[in-house]
Amino acid sequence: MDYLVFRLYGAMASWGEAAVGGDRPSATYPSRSAIIGLLAAALGIKREDNVRMGELISCVRLAVKQSSAGVLNRDFHTAQVPSFNKKVVHNTRKDELSGEGHKLNTILSKRDYRCDGLWTVAVWLTEESKFDLTQLSTALCKPKFTLYLGRKSCPLSAPVSARQISCESLRQALDTEFPLLLSEGKEQFWLRLPKQVTYYWQGNKDDIHGGHVETHQVWDQPIDKLRWQFTSREEHRVTKELVHHVPK
Repeated sequence: MDYLVFRLYGAMASWGEAAVGGDRPSATYPSRSAIIGLLAAALGIKREDNVRMGELISCVRLAVKQSSAGVLNRDFHTAQVPSFNKKVVHNTRKDELSGEGHKLNTILSKRDYRCDGLWTVAVWLTEESKFDLTQLSTALCKPKFTLYLGRKSCPLSAPVSARQISCESLRQALDTEFPLLLSEGKEQFWLRLPKQVTYYWQGNKDDIHGGHVETHQVWDQPIDKLRWQFTSREEHRVTKELVHHVPK
């Protein structure tokens, strides 16, 4: 089967989950919504383009291999916004802060980030897809819009190194090797020698064998990216133990 595989690494990433009140938690790995958004940005599809966005959402199937979830970093965030007034339109952030005759309110929130996380993504397409893997691969290498890891403040710290491959299994695709982020012998130590990797995928539960496979309902299937509307889907997960040979 043909797959498009690419790597995601950043000094900081934030994979949004359901948010209540002022807390903005982050999952340990990129959600389906985040990867769809990444592909859409690479292709130059805007949020308000419901037709092309819907075509992308309906045809993309994906899986993620988490090599390192990174270290959790929590930011205490403050922001000032004016009181709501339907008669006033603020065209810029400067207008919001400097406008006369309105009160500024301070919003407090906690925002989570994953530092030094490393993930591999495998994408395949349905037969009815209006896109092809070559198109997606080219777009990731030369994106129309800037790519980021969940939030605009979290840019990529290494090339995605997207490539098309043919593999007999999904596990084989996710285990694709990429150029080292550091010199040989130092990368595993720098990523804190993870003792295990976790695979997340949709579709057939038996696509990745070995270990205890868990199935969960996750709420990251986009319905409308502009309105931030999502529905649930079924996702499988299995964790594999690793044995490291630490260089002397």
